[in-house]
Amino acid sequence: MTEPQRFAWPPAPIRTERLVLRESEAGDRTAFVELFASPEVGAHVGGARPRDEVERAMPEIPGRRPGLFVAERDGEMIGTVELNRRGERHRSQVRPDGGEAELGFLFLPQAWGHGYAAEACAAALAWYAAQLPGEPVVLCTQTANDRALRLASRLGFTETLRFEEWGTDQWMGTLTPPPPLA
Repeated sequence: MTEPQRFAWPPAPIRTERLVLRESEAGDRTAFVELFASPEVGAHVGGARPRDEVERAMPEIPGRRPGLFVAERDGEMIGTVELNRRGERHRSQVRPDGGEAELGFLFLPQAWGHGYAAEACAAALAWYAAQLPGEPVVLCTQTANDRALRLASRLGFTETLRFEEWGTDQWMGTLTPPPPLA
């Protein structure tokens, strides 16, 4: 996020029924390596990176930046959820000047199919809406990523446009929360 001055970061951990969303820690490094080296995870995000390359490049405390939450279940990292402010360079924008938040998520394959991504994303979106009421959020994914498209629909995103980028068809949805109460 490019506006950390508008609210405190990192926030206190966000607890859901089964998960904790929190800032990354040194103990998450192994799970981050697994995430970025996984062929299953990489299938719709540009491909997996070689494990040795990820190991060399991964900082001691990975992913520590405003907008990135580690999703933890039973004390173990199972994925990440992030809300990043988009720049003007994106062709796919909701606002003429860009700047909307974009929801992103990556989960380890063993966490798939249990509803953890939906639970974590819903919690992050609720936190964001409380910090910046009425602000739209976008989600972009490859049209071939059926799981991500189903999750986007489940979270309330509606299709805004389709476009081609990185050599594949992309889908962009928008979640426009109701305006804040006066």
